[in-house]
Amino acid sequence: MPFNLEKDIQSLIELNIYELFGYSFVSSEFSVSEYRIDTLCFDEENNSFVIVEYKKGSSYSVIDQGYSYLSTMLNNKAEFILEYNERQNATLKRDEVNWSSSKVLFVSPSFNSYQKNSVNFKDVPFELWEIKRFEGDILCLEQHKATSKESIEKVTGDTLIKSVSKEVKPNLEEDVIIKSDTKTQQKWFELKEKLLNFENTEMVVGKGYIKFTKNGKGVCYFNFRKNFFNGEIIRGNIKVDGSKSKGFFKIDDPKNIVRERDFMWKSGDKGCRYIFDIKSDNDLDYIEMLIKQKYKNM
Repeated sequence: MPFNLEKDIQSLIELNIYELFGYSFVSSEFSVSEYRIDTLCFDEENNSFVIVEYKKGSSYSVIDQGYSYLSTMLNNKAEFILEYNERQNATLKRDEVNWSSSKVLFVSPSFNSYQKNSVNFKDVPFELWEIKRFEGDILCLEQHKATSKESIEKVTGDTLIKSVSKEVKPNLEEDVIIKSDTKTQQKWFELKEKLLNFENTEMVVGKGYIKFTKNGKGVCYFNFRKNFFNGEIIRGNIKVDGSKSKGFFKIDDPKNIVRERDFMWKSGDKGCRYIFDIKSDNDLDYIEMLIKQKYKNM
């Protein structure tokens, strides 16, 4: 079922923005400077703004538009903070925002080869998502991912791109794992290969961490040290009324390598993180078994 208007795409995405991308909706048609942003969102996990733009045709440059939007945001930070606070009834401060993780999402039924090639760099802060709709309002979103290891800064003399790139720096796997030694990194690559074989799984690089998701929902998080990295799995919540959230599980850990760390959400629900270290001599099949328990309970 084709989309007749860009607004049709926008309405569907905005109604399901958290389920589809995990972002909090802030506002629609936000006007700032000379631009009108289709959808403004906030990534609570990275404390950063996300701009979503919807397209029907292909007669535009994602590079030109994307960097223009980001430049406008960086030059009008106060307006973005005000928009967030007014819409969310919050008190977000400028220094609480991780501006370096800002990004733009383009959502369209299709992108041409020129548009795809123009963002084929490891550090372009844009995402291209192709959207299809089927009978019963079933949506299918597929991300076009960059395959190049080249930096856009090395191949362009564009002053706008260079100016934005000084402040906006996409999160890269190599920057997260660089603090670990060679043996630890090799162990990480082996575990990553195992986890990427799980069904409906993606790896997402955040600010200082890496996570794996199943159908867009967080499964496990990894943080890196010099000679080990640790994994974290959120158990599920015990709600204020004493009931347990969907997917709640008690981890089976015969070797007793998991530590439990309790915490409380803003809602008052009690949560728990299962934390375990992965070193160069660890049995990855055992680590895989621990993580699979989360998958089975999602």
